[in-house]
Amino acid sequence: MKKTLITTGIIAVVAFIILFALTRIGSKKNRIELYTEVKKGQFEISVTSAGELIAEKSVDIKGPEIAMGRDIRFMNIKIQDLIPEGTVIKKGDYVATLDRTDLNNNLKDAQESLTTLKTNLEVKLLDTAVVLNNLRDEIKNQQFTVQEAAMTLHNSKYEPPTTIREAEIQLDKAQRTLEQQQRSYTQIFAQNKTDIVNQNYWVRKVSQRVKDIEEVLAEFTIKAPASGMVIYKREWSGTKRKVGSMINPFDRVVATLPDLTSMISKTYINEIDVSKMKNGQNVNITIDAFPKKRFNGIVSFVANVGEKLLNTNDKVFEVQVKVDGNDPELRPSMTTGNKIIVTTVKDAIYIPIECVQAGTDSIPFVYTKRGTKQIVLLGESNEKQVLIEKGLEPGTLIFLNNPENPEKFRLEGKDLMKIIKEREKSRSAMAGTFRKKPGGVF
Repeated sequence: MKKTLITTGIIAVVAFIILFALTRIGSKKNRIELYTEVKKGQFEISVTSAGELIAEKSVDIKGPEIAMGRDIRFMNIKIQDLIPEGTVIKKGDYVATLDRTDLNNNLKDAQESLTTLKTNLEVKLLDTAVVLNNLRDEIKNQQFTVQEAAMTLHNSKYEPPTTIREAEIQLDKAQRTLEQQQRSYTQIFAQNKTDIVNQNYWVRKVSQRVKDIEEVLAEFTIKAPASGMVIYKREWSGTKRKVGSMINPFDRVVATLPDLTSMISKTYINEIDVSKMKNGQNVNITIDAFPKKRFNGIVSFVANVGEKLLNTNDKVFEVQVKVDGNDPELRPSMTTGNKIIVTTVKDAIYIPIECVQAGTDSIPFVYTKRGTKQIVLLGESNEKQVLIEKGLEPGTLIFLNNPENPEKFRLEGKDLMKIIKEREKSRSAMAGTFRKKPGGVF
C-alpha cells in the first residue's frame, strides 16, 4: 500500500513537470506569434463605407396629372393597391390603383349640378319661347290696330274737325303702343338671350368638369409606361411607398422601372473623410447578396452639401459610385460595400496600426524584437495599416501589442521627437485657423 502511494506521487510530480514545460513552450510559442514584420510595397489609402444599389436611369410610374385648365382640386391620394416590388412587367401592364373615394364624391356632385343646370336651361328655353311668341302676337295685333286707326283717320277727312282730331289721337296712341311693345320685345329678347348664354356657359363648364373628372378617374388605374422590373419609390425619409402611402400633384411617382444595365452604388461618407473624395477615384465594390463576387467602379458624384442621417447627429455627404459593366443578378436596394481608393503609394514602408503605441506625451513608438522601444514618424493610414516615414526598416520584427517587461526595452529614435512635435504643432495651428471665425470668436 505504501509503495503504491509513493508510485502515485512520483507519477503526479512527473505529470506536473511535463504540463508546466508544455505550458512554457506554448506560452513562448504564443509570444512568437505576436510578432509581425515591417513590410515594404504598394500601400493603399482608402475609405470604406456601406451603400445601396440604385439604377443610374429609370422610368417613373406616375399617378394622374392635372393639366392646366382642369377644374379639379385634390392634394393627397392614397395608394389602394400595388403589385409586389420586383415584379417584371410589360408596357401597359397593371401596376397600381389609387383611392377614388374623394374624386367619386366630386364627380357625383358635378353630375347632379349638371343635371340641374340642363333642366333649368330647358325650362328657360321653353319659357322664353312662350313669352316671345306671346309678345310677337301682341305686336302683330297692335299693328292691325294701327292700321285700323289709320283707316279711320283717312275716312274722317270729311267729318267735323273734332271727329278728325279724335281719329288722329287714336292713331297716335296705337302707334306709341306698338313702339312700346316692340321696344319691350327687344329688351326681353336680349335679356333672355343673355340668360340662355350664361346658362349654356355653366352647362358647358360643368360638363367639361364631369368629363375631366372621369378622365382623371380612369388614370387612377395606373399602368406601366414601359417594360421592366417594378421598384417602389423611396420617400425622403428612406421608407418606400406602399399600399396606404400618399401621392400628390407635386410628387406623383408611385414606383420606378430602373435600367438594370447601368447601376450606381449610393453611399454616404462622413464629413471627416469627404475632403478625400474626388470624381474618378477607383472603387472596389462587394455585394452582400453575392459575397464571392467583386466589382469595380469609379466615383461619379460627390455632394457639396451635407445632410444628417435619421435619428443621428452625424453629418454625411452623398457619394455615388458608377459600377463598371453590368450583371443580370444586380438589383436595386442591394447592400454594397465600397472601398474607395484615395491614394496608392508605391514602395511604401508600413505596419499594422495595432503595433503603434503612445505614451503620455503622445509620441508614437513600437516595440521591436531586438529589445528596443523605437520612436516612429507616422504617415497616412488606412483602416488596418499605417505608413512609416522614419524609424523602421523593412523586415524588422515588431510586437503586435505590449511585450512582457516593457520597461526593459531601451528607447531609440529620440531625434524624431522634435520633428513629431513640430508637425503636431503645425497641425494644431492649422486646425485653429479653420475653426476661427471673424472677430476672433471660436
